[in-house]
Parts: sequence; C-alpha cells; structure tokens
Amino acid sequence: MINVALFGFGRIGQMHGENLFKHPKFNLKYVYDKDIKLAKKAISKFKTTVIKNYKTALKDKEIHVIFIASSTATHINFIREAAAYKKTIFCEKPLDLDLNKIISCKKYIKKFSPRIQIGFNRRYDPGHYFLKNAIDKKKIGILQKIIITCRDPAPPPYSYLKTAGGIFKDMIIHDFDLIRFYLKNDPISEVFATTSDLSEHAKLFKSVKDFEIATVVLKSKKGVLCTINNARHCTYGHDQRVEVFGTKGMLISNNKRDTEIELSNSNGSNLKTKLLNFFIERYKEAYYLQLHDLAGLVTKKKKPRADFNDGHQALILAIAAAKSLKLKKIVKIN
Repeated sequence: MINVALFGFGRIGQMHGENLFKHPKFNLKYVYDKDIKLAKKAISKFKTTVIKNYKTALKDKEIHVIFIASSTATHINFIREAAAYKKTIFCEKPLDLDLNKIISCKKYIKKFSPRIQIGFNRRYDPGHYFLKNAIDKKKIGILQKIIITCRDPAPPPYSYLKTAGGIFKDMIIHDFDLIRFYLKNDPISEVFATTSDLSEHAKLFKSVKDFEIATVVLKSKKGVLCTINNARHCTYGHDQRVEVFGTKGMLISNNKRDTEIELSNSNGSNLKTKLLNFFIERYKEAYYLQLHDLAGLVTKKKKPRADFNDGHQALILAIAAAKSLKLKKIVKIN
C-alpha cells in the first residue's frame, strides 16, 4: 500500500482525497491544511489523520507520496522540501505564477533526482488521450491543426480571481499543456493572444485586471497551427472539445453529458441532455486515472504523462501569451 499525505483540503483537495481513498493502491494517511476546521472534515469521511504541522508528513519514513493540492503560492516550497526528504511528489497545476521561482526550484531539486507528477489531468481524459495515440500512429496523416475549445459554465468568485494569476496562467495553461502533449517533440515557436470583455461579468474581470474571453493562436516549429478558444462563462454547460486535423482526416474528442440519449418529438429532433456543468464532473474519470500513473511512478519509477518540465514549459507559453496581449503582436519562443 502506498501511503500518501495530502496537502490542501479545499475544493480540489477534497476531490483528490476522495479518489485517493477509493483507489486500491493508496492509503490516505495524513491530511494537512492551514484551516484545521476544514481539514478535520477528512477524519470522518476518509478515516485519516489530520496534522497541524506539514513537516510531520515529511519526517514520516512511511509516507511515500506528498500530494500537493494547496494554493498555488505554496507549491514550490512544498516541492523543495518534499524533494529533500526523498518523497515522490504530485503537484496540482500551475507549479507557480513566477517563472524565476520555478527555474530556481528546478536547479535546487536536481541533486535529489525527485520523482514528480504534475496535475495536468486532461492528458488522462480517455477521449483526449485517444487523439494523442491517433496522432502518434499517423491515423490522420500529417498533423496540421489543433483546435481546443474550453469554456467554463460560470466565472470563479472574486476571491479566487484576485490570486489565480489571470486567464493564461490559471485557465488556459491546461490547453497550452495539451497542445504540447499532442505536438510531442515539435515545440511551439510563435504565440499570439487577444482578449475581450463583453458580458455582464466585465466589471468583475476588470477589477482584477483579468479577462473573460480569450483566443490564443500558436504555431509549432514544423508549422502546425493551434487555436485555443476560451471563455470564463458558458450558458449551456462546461464546453470542452478538442479537434485535431491532418492530411488524411480529422478527429474530435467531444463534450460529455449526463446521458447520450437523444429525443425526437414535436419540439425538435435529436434533442440532447445538457453538458456536464462542472470541471470535476467533466474530468472525473481523468482525475482518477492519473492516480494509476502516480502508483507507477512510486513503485516502478515509471515516467508520468506530465512531469515538472511540462509544468515549466506550460508556464512559459502562458507568459508569452500575456506578453503578446500587452505588445499586440506575435511573440517568438526561443
């Protein structure tokens, strides 16, 4: 059994806690959160131990994994300490909002040769991963275009937005990573980004110097064109689709619904149920499947689909997009 210490028990931490509790290869031994009252919710739910000092988990030789689901600002410090204690590390995205902190951390932890998995869960979505395999096997010939649509059902609250780092680092970073995943050894060479605010939520985003909708166009070294369409609001649900287009055809990883049943009657034909309305529901399977990779990382030292470098490279693209928006021109990636 793989013993885990979960750091952070907010919304995403509670979801991870439930998956770890249900997974046959993991034992959720400790839960740590600065808010002790919040952390104590895990005791009855997961039959775990709540610790007041996170170092308790680091010093415990029986703990194999430090699972970081705390606020972004804490990620780098937890990674540095967990690496020094020779723990396997799982860290939610993004690694940090500051590229220099990531570079500094990368240099520091190198001497420990840490095993680190980053929580880019979309790599584990069965549909999105099917596209990856199809691209690699040339099922659609030479890859020419990647189009990603990502629209959240409603904007996050002000309390979240003011510290999240903006739409590129917080939301679109998933899409930057997925594009890199599909392109494999073909790096992004150019980035252009544009944004707008056109709904009743415009004041909210302006108050935190963020944006409600964005489009990012990227070009790879080989010439693959990539388009990311994002929105912080979507009246019809959590709209998450990926299209890959090549010389021999196209593949789409589509949205998910409560049921795939279609109704035809006097009101219309092929009427479908609404899209799933929350990212945890949309990627429920992906969040669970990434734990299989984590288990392999611990027991077999098997490289995960997303590692520290993937977190680093995704942030580079996010920063380039923000720079492009500011300069109103294409930004070259070295």
